[in-house]
Amino acid sequence: MSSLAFLVTELQSLSSETRRKHPEIREAAEKSLTILRASPEQANINLTTDGPQSFDLLKPVFMGCATKSPKVVAISLGSLQRLISLKAVPKSTVPEIIRIMGDAMNQGVDIQLKILQTLLGLITNYLEVHDTLLGNALLLCFKLQESRIAVVSSTAAATLRQLVMVVMDKMVDEDHKNTDAEIGEAVNRLAEMTLPDGTTTPLSPSAKDAYSVFEDLCLLANSEKPNFLKLESLHKTFALELIESVLTNYHALFRKHPSLILLLQHHLCPLLLKALSDRPTFPLILRCTRVVFLLLKQFSLELQTEAEVFLMLLIRIITDDNSVSLDTSGSGSSIASNESYGHNHGSRPQWMRVLAMEIMRGLCSDAELMRSVWDRYDAQEHGSNALSTLITALKRLITEKPALLGVGSQMFGVGVSSNNDSHYALSPSGSAYSLDGVAGMVATAASATVSNVVGMMGSNAGLSLQGSTMKLQCIDQLDKADSPPIPESYVYLLAVQCLVSLCEGFATFAAPLYNSIIIQKPRTAGEAPIRAPPALDFTSLSSDDPLTKQLQIVRDIIESNWPALLAALSFVIATNLSDEIFVDILASYQAMTNVSGMLGLTTPRDAFFTSLAKFSVPTRVVSSLDSYTDTQTPRSAATSFSENLGLSLSGSTGFTSPGLSERNLACLKVLISSSMFLAGSLGESWFGILEVLQNADYVLTSKGIAYGAQTPGSKGGAFSPGRGGHTTPSRSVSMALSSSGSGLGLSSAAVSSSQQPSTRHPLLSDLDPEMMLSAIQRLFDASKNLEDGAFKFFTDALCKLSAEMIGMQTGTADGTSLEVIAETGSVEELSSLDGVVLSPPAPSIADTPHRRRVSGIHLPRTLRSGDFGINKLGGVISQNIHRLVYRPPEVAWTTITTHLLSVIRLPTAPPPIRLQAARVLDDILITVPRNLGTAGELQAQVQQRVLEVLSYQVIPDYTSLPGAATSNVGTTVELRRMGLETLHEILQVSGHTLIVGWETIFSMLESVCRPPPPTKSGSVDSTIASPTASPPRAKPTLLGLGVPSEKNYTTLIKIAFQSLNLVCDSVSELSPEHLRLCISTLGQFGRQANTNIALTAAASLLWSVSDAIQAKRKDAEKEPEYSALWMFLLLEVLGLCSDDRPEVRDGAIQTLFRTMQLYGASLSLQTWDECIWKVTFPLVDSLSTEIHRRSALVEPFDGEGAGEQAWDESKILAFNSIGSIFHDFLSSKLVHLESFHSAWDTFVTRIQDSVLLDNRSISTPALRCLEKAVKASSASVFDVRQKVVEMKERIWIAIDAVGSAILRRRNGAQSPSPDSAILPKPFTQECLVAFVDVIQSTRDLSRALEGAEWPLERLTRLMVILKGVLTYPNSPDYRPDIDALPPVQTVVMTTIGSIDLSGSGIPSLVLRDLSEFATLPFLAAFDIPPDPKSSTPSKRITYIALAKRTMPKLVELCLQFKDRLELYSEGTIEAVLSAYSIPVKLKYDCPSPSKHGKDPPLWKTATTCFLRIVKECAPQVIAFDEEISDERLEGIWRQIIDVFRGGILADCSTAESFPLDIQEEEENFDLSLVASLEIDIVPHLRGSRIPDSVFTQLAKVLALGSGLYDSSLSSSPSESEFGRNEYVHVGADQHYPHGSTDPGHSLPRERFSYWCFDLLFLICSNTTREQEHARKRLAALSLPALLKRCRTTMVQYVADEALRGNLPLPRAREDELLYVLRKLRELRLWPGSLWAALSDDPTKYSAEQPPLDPSADSKNTMPSSLTSKTLILDAVNRSSVGHLFKFYTLLCEIASVPRRTPEAWVHIRPASASIASRYSEEQDPKVEGRIDHQLEHLDARTLAKECLKIIGSEMGVS
Repeated sequence: MSSLAFLVTELQSLSSETRRKHPEIREAAEKSLTILRASPEQANINLTTDGPQSFDLLKPVFMGCATKSPKVVAISLGSLQRLISLKAVPKSTVPEIIRIMGDAMNQGVDIQLKILQTLLGLITNYLEVHDTLLGNALLLCFKLQESRIAVVSSTAAATLRQLVMVVMDKMVDEDHKNTDAEIGEAVNRLAEMTLPDGTTTPLSPSAKDAYSVFEDLCLLANSEKPNFLKLESLHKTFALELIESVLTNYHALFRKHPSLILLLQHHLCPLLLKALSDRPTFPLILRCTRVVFLLLKQFSLELQTEAEVFLMLLIRIITDDNSVSLDTSGSGSSIASNESYGHNHGSRPQWMRVLAMEIMRGLCSDAELMRSVWDRYDAQEHGSNALSTLITALKRLITEKPALLGVGSQMFGVGVSSNNDSHYALSPSGSAYSLDGVAGMVATAASATVSNVVGMMGSNAGLSLQGSTMKLQCIDQLDKADSPPIPESYVYLLAVQCLVSLCEGFATFAAPLYNSIIIQKPRTAGEAPIRAPPALDFTSLSSDDPLTKQLQIVRDIIESNWPALLAALSFVIATNLSDEIFVDILASYQAMTNVSGMLGLTTPRDAFFTSLAKFSVPTRVVSSLDSYTDTQTPRSAATSFSENLGLSLSGSTGFTSPGLSERNLACLKVLISSSMFLAGSLGESWFGILEVLQNADYVLTSKGIAYGAQTPGSKGGAFSPGRGGHTTPSRSVSMALSSSGSGLGLSSAAVSSSQQPSTRHPLLSDLDPEMMLSAIQRLFDASKNLEDGAFKFFTDALCKLSAEMIGMQTGTADGTSLEVIAETGSVEELSSLDGVVLSPPAPSIADTPHRRRVSGIHLPRTLRSGDFGINKLGGVISQNIHRLVYRPPEVAWTTITTHLLSVIRLPTAPPPIRLQAARVLDDILITVPRNLGTAGELQAQVQQRVLEVLSYQVIPDYTSLPGAATSNVGTTVELRRMGLETLHEILQVSGHTLIVGWETIFSMLESVCRPPPPTKSGSVDSTIASPTASPPRAKPTLLGLGVPSEKNYTTLIKIAFQSLNLVCDSVSELSPEHLRLCISTLGQFGRQANTNIALTAAASLLWSVSDAIQAKRKDAEKEPEYSALWMFLLLEVLGLCSDDRPEVRDGAIQTLFRTMQLYGASLSLQTWDECIWKVTFPLVDSLSTEIHRRSALVEPFDGEGAGEQAWDESKILAFNSIGSIFHDFLSSKLVHLESFHSAWDTFVTRIQDSVLLDNRSISTPALRCLEKAVKASSASVFDVRQKVVEMKERIWIAIDAVGSAILRRRNGAQSPSPDSAILPKPFTQECLVAFVDVIQSTRDLSRALEGAEWPLERLTRLMVILKGVLTYPNSPDYRPDIDALPPVQTVVMTTIGSIDLSGSGIPSLVLRDLSEFATLPFLAAFDIPPDPKSSTPSKRITYIALAKRTMPKLVELCLQFKDRLELYSEGTIEAVLSAYSIPVKLKYDCPSPSKHGKDPPLWKTATTCFLRIVKECAPQVIAFDEEISDERLEGIWRQIIDVFRGGILADCSTAESFPLDIQEEEENFDLSLVASLEIDIVPHLRGSRIPDSVFTQLAKVLALGSGLYDSSLSSSPSESEFGRNEYVHVGADQHYPHGSTDPGHSLPRERFSYWCFDLLFLICSNTTREQEHARKRLAALSLPALLKRCRTTMVQYVADEALRGNLPLPRAREDELLYVLRKLRELRLWPGSLWAALSDDPTKYSAEQPPLDPSADSKNTMPSSLTSKTLILDAVNRSSVGHLFKFYTLLCEIASVPRRTPEAWVHIRPASASIASRYSEEQDPKVEGRIDHQLEHLDARTLAKECLKIIGSEMGVS
């Protein structure tokens, strides 16, 4: 919308609003609208160009503003504001507008806010507002700013800020417009202005406005009357805020205008100084300090004196001390005479120090400003030293309250005692804050409870960005009238951040320049990309270069202030810091160290290195490791909790081993990094650094990081708020000012890492011991990049460190030692070794007699296994081997080898270190020849140099210092051994390139074998000036270092012989002279005493030489000479075969027989004859004689000696070798000897004697030897058959003899015969296996010879022997025999299985023995007591696996040979059945069939096998009826019935604990017994030869098996009362036993009992016509048992029922009664069976009874009634239901029971149903044709009545 259209709209609104109350305004508005409508274009021109009608157009608006109507005024001001923003108001109306707004200022809040908006738009859009108009406009704002209405006041204040900025912007724009072309016009507008110093200067309008406004703000802030603004006063805080805004945004403008700088000098600076010196108030001081910061930050160059004053004042505030001088004499500043700054109103509040520190933090982060401060105030001769004073003040501030900062326990290590070093001060000043105070604080934590410890961890002790900072820093809290709560440690955090900023500022400036200078430096060809550069040489830099000047300033700052910086940093790093702050401090350490080194400041660099070293490896940690012992002390819950929290308490060494904490490792990491960075310029400072690395290596490798320390993976340090690694995000502590860049900055290191809480600083990562050790190693590896000069410094320091450490551990009785640094730090120069140089020339540390070693330790010999310096020296040499080869000796060779040889030959040095030095030296001597090219003269020089140095180590001098310990003999020998190994390595790798030195080599080898002559004098510790020096001069003989012992010679000879072996590898190339010398040397080695390994090697080497001789014997001219050597070699080897040393003896035996095997094929028969009779048998005899002799000596002590065992092993080796000889050459050579018969007899006799007389370890190899010979003889069966037959018979004689010995041992010496007087030693299982294998091999040989089985007599003897082997009870090495057959049982069964059973009597023989094997688990199992010597547990030999293998085998054989009569006539079947009866009877008491598997129980296996045999063999018994004797026949049937009896009557109570389904399975399995009785036994029980007792026994078994509960048969008459020849009538009144209410205990397997009952009824009933005679006999003999069983049930019921009344009987008894009554009702006997059963001869009368004749008894004198009774009884007994008559009385009793009788619904089976059919149904319920039985209701009373009816019917009365 255009300005004209907007004006029309506003005038219409104004006209409408003033229509009633202000008609004049309405008229003016209408008039203006008329003008606008008449000529819009002209009206617009008038408004924009201040035309004649412009006032008339705006008059309604002005009039509206003058009214008192708020609504009208608001409309008018709104219109005016919008017009001003559109610049549609004429400039001439500006004064009127300002006046009108001044009049309307007293209106409401809305009007006042409109006025402020309008004023801002007016001054912003109309640049012509200057001088008075500007002052009036600003005055309006100032007045509104004083309003008590908050919104008006705040809006006015904001408007004022904007207006002041507008004023300053106008000045900036004006400066830009004042170009050269406009200078003249600008000069016309200038106005003279009087400046504060009295001078005048012309100023442009905008400049004058800006000058006037800023001057008035300064005056008002100082409570003075303004010159420009017509104000009486203004709040100082608001004035300072406006001043700060101006300075923040327009500092560049001020620097361009001196007039403004004068305002700062004469008005602002005194104002600020006065305010800071008067009584402090928080709002005022806050704003003053902010302005001071801007002055120092932006105007330090223009206000140098003022800046100096403010800096010193801030320092005085920081230190809270008036001693800081503010003298600025000569400055000429107006504030110099202002005395207000000197007033002191007591101690300043803490917040004032905080404000000053926040200002100082921002200044310190400006590195350029700090350099400028140094250049202006410190570099001058009479300067105020502002920067130095600041650094000192920061140091004093940090250290003023140590307790508040806490203790960083991690910095002193973990697991160390608090009183080891009470003088270690945290404060660099000395006693300000010693470790005693730290220890006390930690001890307090240690004694606190867990809750208290946690409280301490969460307290304010310490510094962290979480607990020590403010959410909003104090300098930014402008809205506070009072100081906010400030953490007590906040000011110290600020001080730390100042230090960090200073250090980082030095580094960020110097490091890039240093790198650029080094990069620009020209490089030589081939220079490594990573090279440690030297320090900057300022003399080589251009002095005119500004950067060089700045670098020099940095150098001067550090050179002057490093003590204070180091003191502050070393104090802070030892306090309780969070990880963030600790990283900043550590980075500052690194920065200062690197910058000092880069700039060539040696002293500061070394000081920072030293401080880092103390924190990297604390002295107490290293010293505590020496005395620490890891005692497993139980930890309390509180201790565990504190450890889980990571709280490491002093004094807790009982639980934590001394070690380095995470922060120690971080310091070490920085030290290593800085050392590597400055490696090229460290020079002599390497010594201190290497010493620290030595101690770090000791701690990390000796005990490692203590398990109580923080691991690198854990978060946080010892500081409580920082623990856990993640922190609560906190506000930044940097001052947040405007974005123009002039704010208080904070170094990036101090900013919280809350944005990435899980990311750890690089300095705190990779701190595990392996990484640190790798870093240390990388530092040493970097030595290859050093220049030769720097490398020499490095190696000199390393050798010097090694010499000092060795001196610390070396002490002799006469005071002769190395240079030793005592605990006090002084250097003791003791008498040195004659000519021994321990380290290369270097500045003596005696120049610093009070220097404290970094480690401060003496390492005891017990913990020190090697020297760090020597160890690292070896690694350095490996990286710089080219320097040793191709550089002059003085660069590296002389220094290193001289030091190492000095240590090696120093007898007072600890032996481990001497050995370590030897290892390093040997590595050098091995590596140098490898890296040596064929360079002619250089090659010879280097080889000679290497061998000469090696000879000093190998060849003893036997002279040393007097009084040396004799224990050094072993060390000296070890050193010689290492030298000989080095010689071996040189010969192995570089021997083919040797040009010189062969004489030296042989001299070294001969020195081992040949003892030194008594007249020869020398010293192991001789003086060596250099490796190439002349031979050492003689020294007095050292006591205890004479000729080494024989034991020491053993070691030397062993390694020397290896070198000689290398020479012998090329023996064919040796010249005759050298070969002669070599053989001579071999002879010396072979004849050395007490050198077992060397002699063994010599024998082997002699044999290799013999091979070479054999090869040369082919030359006919040399054959005699070499043949003599060959014979001599054989004699030497044969002589060693009886040596007392096992190794020599065994090696000789091996060599001897290997020779025979190697050349045996080419030997003649005569030679073989001599070998057998003159070598083999004598060797065996000599070994046997020696063994027997030693056994006689050892036997009284009841044990075998080690010597005897070694002889046994030698004889074993001999037998193995002889076996191989016989195996290879028996058929081709030996069997063709004329003396073979005698030789074979002698051979077998020697084997037999060894088996019977020697220790058991020899028996097995002897038998294996015989086995090999037997197997080898099979190849000669067809060639020399007769000899082989004789061999076989001789073997059988030996087998029989050994078998007899086994049987004697098994049965014991029960016979007084001479043969049993001495029992052989117990046979091992392995021996027995070998013995059976010999038997089997002999049998195989016999079959090959004869093609037939052995005769029965020999087989019988064989089975006796095998049974003895199988059951041998005295073996010491039994194996488990439950799940699988052990080896002995396996081979025995295999041998038995190989027997041909086709011969007569053989099956019975085998079956009887196998039957006995099957009973072994139950009859012969035994326990083996534990062996106290071998601590073996007791074992049990069970034979279970054998039984499982044998039982099925018996079935297989029985079925295979069931047609042979001998099985039945010889009792074999009885034996087999008897074997099965044992497990069947034991049933659940059988041992477990397996330990880990699920094999079926033994009784089930036995039952199954038994039933199979019975099924197949029972018909054969009938078939062989007449051929089997009565005794055998009766035995077979009795055995069969006995097995059934065992199975039926076995104890099954164990099965009650089984699950129901398992019980049912077990019961079904038992049914097979009953079914087999019915099918397989009952049909075959026929024949008159079977005794009656067999039948009656079967019936009794079934009767007993039918019992249902314990008391069922208890009340019945005993078996003796119920004879088969009498029948006792039981009357109810007479014979009823007394009843009982006891229900009785039910027996398990109720169904099985009924099956037995069914079978008993079945065999007594007339159910089938097959074999009628046999069945009648069986029924007659079984009927008494059935009647007795039924009567017992009925009698008990009648008796108990009368007693129990209505009390019901148990279910089983009711079911039993119903079953008995039902079966009796259904039972139909054979006619006459009852009569026969009651007769004297049931068998006789079972088929036919005598006729029923009443007159048959002629002697009867009884009345006729008796005769009738007898006749009736006889007729009843002949009846098929005669059994019911025997129970007539009982049936009546049951039928007449007045109460309820038992009843039930039952399935009714047919009376003729067999048990077998029922068994089939039980096994397979789905079998086809299964009968569905009908249900029938049974009642005891009804059944009894029915039985009585049957009786009546039989009598004919019913």
